[in-house]
Amino acid sequence: MIRIGPAGFGGSPIENIGHIAELGLSAVEVEFTYGVRMKKADAEKLGELNRKCRLMLSIHAPYYINLASKEKEKIAASKKRIIDSCERGHQMGAKYVVFHAGFYQGRDKEEVFQLIKKAIIELNETIKKNRWKIELAPETTGKASQFGDLDELIRMKKETGCHICVDFAHLKARNIGKIDYDEVMKKLKPLGYIHAHFSGIEWTAKGEKKHLITEEKDIKELLSYLLKYKIDATIINESPDPIGDCMKTMSMLEE
Repeated sequence: MIRIGPAGFGGSPIENIGHIAELGLSAVEVEFTYGVRMKKADAEKLGELNRKCRLMLSIHAPYYINLASKEKEKIAASKKRIIDSCERGHQMGAKYVVFHAGFYQGRDKEEVFQLIKKAIIELNETIKKNRWKIELAPETTGKASQFGDLDELIRMKKETGCHICVDFAHLKARNIGKIDYDEVMKKLKPLGYIHAHFSGIEWTAKGEKKHLITEEKDIKELLSYLLKYKIDATIINESPDPIGDCMKTMSMLEE
């Protein structure tokens, strides 16, 4: 099954969740990108409304996260932002909290992997202690300077039990405009369900520059490989027009 939904509601989550469902979409990602500012009562209200809408809810945690920072206070602040996102996610009935895990900062990749692994294990312990029904989903990132290529995240999933978010646009930008979908899907197939992001993407020699409107040829290419490998996935569109691009994607999928 392929579920499709936007990053954001195009306005107030509480006011617009019904509209997202009426469009025939099946998922939506709550954007906490600049801070967890939603109140507990609003998260619970959103969850109540979604019991009728039946959308797959997920959360994008704040951008300001680095679980491998060289400064301990920044790691602590990063973990708090993720925990705050998890708490609100549990209250609204979201399934995943997506986040960019960290940066290499000139260090050995294995050293950074172990730092982030330690933090994720600790975060999982907090989630378990609080009995929150939510899963961490570190995301594939769009620059070679950032932790989060596909192999690293698949290994992280195996070693910590976390979920992952596969951003196909980021994979393309990280590899300077190239993506071998056969290779990617063969790696994803054994994982079962995949939470994913997609959009158009502009890149430079350093990787991701900015998200763009998703071109139809790129949508068709991704859908064809998801169907070819029978991947169970939710695709969250992060373009400048996420709802419009979701409608294009849904139309192509129906065709």
